[in-house]
Amino acid sequence: MNRRDLLRASAAVSAAAILPRAADAQAGDAPPFSPSTVREQARALAAKPFVAPDEKLPDALTNLNYDQYRSIRFAPEKALWRDEKLPFQVQFFHRGFFYKNRVDIFEVANRSVTPVSYRRADFSFGEGLGQWPDADLGFAGFRIHTPINKPDYYDELCVFLGASYFRAVAKGQTYGLSARGLAIDTGESKGEEFPVFKAFWLEKPAPNSSSMVVHALLDSKSAAASYRFTIRPGQTTVFDVEMALYPRVDVEHAGLAPMTSMFFFGPNDRKDFDDFRPSVHDSDGLSIFNGRGEQLWRPLNNPHDLQVSSFADVNPGGFGLMQRERNYLAYQDLESSFETRPSLWFEPIGDWGEGAVKLIEIPTKEEVHDNIATLWQPKQPLTAKSEHIFTYRLHWGPDAPKADALARFTRTGIGSRGDDSKLFVLELMGDRLKSIDPKAIKGMVTAEKAEISNIVTQPNPATGGWRLSFQCSVKGQPSIELRAFLAQNDAPVSEIWIYRWTP
Repeated sequence: MNRRDLLRASAAVSAAAILPRAADAQAGDAPPFSPSTVREQARALAAKPFVAPDEKLPDALTNLNYDQYRSIRFAPEKALWRDEKLPFQVQFFHRGFFYKNRVDIFEVANRSVTPVSYRRADFSFGEGLGQWPDADLGFAGFRIHTPINKPDYYDELCVFLGASYFRAVAKGQTYGLSARGLAIDTGESKGEEFPVFKAFWLEKPAPNSSSMVVHALLDSKSAAASYRFTIRPGQTTVFDVEMALYPRVDVEHAGLAPMTSMFFFGPNDRKDFDDFRPSVHDSDGLSIFNGRGEQLWRPLNNPHDLQVSSFADVNPGGFGLMQRERNYLAYQDLESSFETRPSLWFEPIGDWGEGAVKLIEIPTKEEVHDNIATLWQPKQPLTAKSEHIFTYRLHWGPDAPKADALARFTRTGIGSRGDDSKLFVLELMGDRLKSIDPKAIKGMVTAEKAEISNIVTQPNPATGGWRLSFQCSVKGQPSIELRAFLAQNDAPVSEIWIYRWTP
C-alpha cells in the first residue's frame, strides 16, 4: 500500500451494511450458501431506499495520519487458512484514516457461512496511536496471498480495499493500476458517485486448487450489485467476473469494467516536468479491439484541462490500459520499478451491445494521484427496478491478448518544430513487418483541420522494428485529432494509432 492508494480512498462514498455484524452472525442463522445467495441480497438491497453509511470510529482511528495508518499491520501468522497449508491465504486491513467504512467478511466452506471475526490481537499498532475500547470494529478490506514467484513463499496476489477498488499482479510484477466494481457518472460535471463493496464471502479453496472464488455485495445511492470473482494467478492473473446489477433509479452514465491508472509524463508529454526520470506512469496507452475488427492504440496524456474521449462501438472485442514500455532505462526509477507494473485487459463474454469505451484524462501535478480512467458505457441507460447481467474477464499481466500479427506502436515521441508545427515520431514492433518488402510499406496519416507533411517510414535497426514520423501544423489549434498506421497496398499492417494533441 502506498500514498496514492490512501489518497484515492479519500474520494470514495460508501454504503450502509444490511448484514448481521460478524460478532453476532452465526452459521445457523441463514440457509446454506449457494451461487444465488449474494445476488438475492443485492436484489433485496436495491428494493430498499439507500441508507448512508455509519462510519463512526473511535477518535484515535478517525484522526490518523498517513504514517500512523501504515504502522497498523496485520500479523501474517494469523492469516486465514495459514495453519491448513492451503494454496491461498487471506490477510485483513484495519479500519481508520480514509478507510472508515466497515466491510463484513465471511468464510464459505461446505456451503456453510462463518463470519470472519475482527480481533484486535491480530494487528500490531505503531506508537502514538492512542487508546480505544476493545470492540468489534470489522475490517476495511483484505488481500489474498499465494505462491506466484516461488513455490515456498506466499506472495501478495490481489487486494480489495477502498470503495469498489481492487487490483492484482502476475508473476514478477508489482502493483500499479486498479479496477473497480462499478463507476457512475465518471467524468460528468455533476460529480462522480462512488459505489462501495460492503461485504465479501471467501470460498475456502481445496488443497490442490489453482483458483479462488470471492463473492462481493456492492451498494450505492443509484444501484446495488453482486459479483462473483474466480481468481486464477499465473504468468497472467485472470479474474472471471459475473456481475448482476440492480439499479434503484435509471443509471444514464454507468461505467462497466472501470479501470483507473496514473500517467504523469512520458516522451509524448514532458512539458512542465523538471524530473531526472524520462517517464513516470503506471500505464502508457489505451488499447481497443473494437467490434469492427480494428485494433486501436491511444497513447495517454496528462493534459492541462480535463479531457474526455469516447470511442463508440457495438459488441467490443476488448480494451485495456497497457504498460507497453518494459525497459528500465525508460524510467530509471529504482524504487517505483514502473517497468514491472501490470497491464489490465478487459475481455467481454457474450454480446454487450451498443455503447462506447470512455477515456478520462485528468490533469495532475503529482504522481501520487490516479488521473486516468477508462470504462465501458452502455448506450442505453440501465433501467431501474430491473436486473442487468454482465460477464467478463480481466487479464492482469505483461501484455494484452493479441488478435493477430499486426505490428504495434511502442513509443510516441513529440517534439517542437518552431511555433507552427510539431514533429511526431512513432515506433512500431511486430513480426508482420519483417516479412514485407520495405518498399511496399507506406505511412498513412490524417488529421482533422490540420496539415500533415514530411511523412517518413523506415526500418529502425536499433530496435528491429519500424519508425513512422511526420510533421503536423498546430498554430492556433485548440486541439487536433490524429490517426496513423502502416499499410501495404492500403491495407493495415499495424494497429491504428489515434491521438488528441492539445497545446
